[in-house]
Amino acid sequence: MAIADEVQRIGAPVRRWARTQKREYTDGEPRPLGADLGAMGVYAGLVSAAAAAVRASGKELPERIPFGDAALLTVATFRLARRIAKDPVTAPVRAPFVRFEGPSGHAEVAEEVREHGGVKHAVGELLTCPFCLAQWVGTGFVFGYVAAPKATRLAALTMTMVAGSDVLQFVYDAIQNGALAPAGDDEGTAAAEAAGVDAG
Repeated sequence: MAIADEVQRIGAPVRRWARTQKREYTDGEPRPLGADLGAMGVYAGLVSAAAAAVRASGKELPERIPFGDAALLTVATFRLARRIAKDPVTAPVRAPFVRFEGPSGHAEVAEEVREHGGVKHAVGELLTCPFCLAQWVGTGFVFGYVAAPKATRLAALTMTMVAGSDVLQFVYDAIQNGALAPAGDDEGTAAAEAAGVDAG
């Protein structure tokens, strides 16, 4: 019992300091600082566990990663983080934490965090932020690359191909919408279309 009392006595100033910092930082806004701290702890724990597993397996860390692999993993990280955070198909993963607001760009959705303050807020912000998710996804790819480079390259190649396909879809869409039409040709085309004449 004396130990618990001593822990309480030592911890009291720390808790007061933390409450003061939160109050001054948030300025009355419901920011989930404690939950964010928890998320950082989970991330650090997962990284530590993965590092211990790699060490126990006897796998050697690569001296360097070839540029091609680094580029492949970078594009895959971008595409997978965005897929998790913005894709309509992955909405069931985000649904417990966010509210649908409407479409946002091509084949993406806009969502708002449902609860402000606390764990659900922190998780909702993480799941709807491709920049935040990239840290987690990129870390997963790096550990995958160390543990199983061939399988990780294939997984990364899939997401990189999707990203490349997205770019081609946007280019095709732009062409369909007249992005390559000569400047100043809009009036002639519109007049020809109104008259029912083929402008080409």
